[in-house]
Amino acid sequence: MQITVSNLKKSYGGSTVLDVESLTFESGKITGIIGPNGAGKTTLLNIISGIDMDFEGDVEYSGSDYSEVKRDITMVFQKGGLLKRSVFENIAYPLKLRGTDKNEIQQTVVELMRHLGIEELSSKKAHKLSGGETQRVALARALAIKPRALLLDEPTASIDPEYMETIEKCIVDYNRKSKATILIITHSMDQARRLCDNIVFLESGRVGEADGFF
Repeated sequence: MQITVSNLKKSYGGSTVLDVESLTFESGKITGIIGPNGAGKTTLLNIISGIDMDFEGDVEYSGSDYSEVKRDITMVFQKGGLLKRSVFENIAYPLKLRGTDKNEIQQTVVELMRHLGIEELSSKKAHKLSGGETQRVALARALAIKPRALLLDEPTASIDPEYMETIEKCIVDYNRKSKATILIITHSMDQARRLCDNIVFLESGRVGEADGFF
């Protein structure tokens, strides 16, 4: 899914926080979004994901508008955003909403838990999870619907290196197998170089030069 942003403007209280004339995220690629705090990175993902619909400009998804592709887009938040339920129930939740067969739900959830090393957490309540566990569960929940576009807001911030490696591997594996378009906000230049095919640099709400990053 190619994502194209045109003449995008977003303001809060009369102050412009995002001003992007033209930006294209290549289909099937992992694109890193980098920049200082307050640059508009999360705001951009919120708009692309459909969470924030209050903006000027256009966002197209391979020529379609959001209403046509909303079931194919999902976002993982920096703090996970899990429900007050068990790990299994959290991962299964989006599939239940879509009316997925129970056997398929069971198979999908078990496979994702195994891939992310969280099988032993299946019955554990979300509020009892560590930061690294929370992020792995949140990623599993996002991948359960096999999204064509996966948006990640600092998915490995403040977690142990071993968990970071597991999450990064899962992201890359999913991209290679599904050819999904993945956008990832990160403050780690090393991570961006490890994972990303392309880089977008944001500063003060505008797209800056990222030439020579790699």
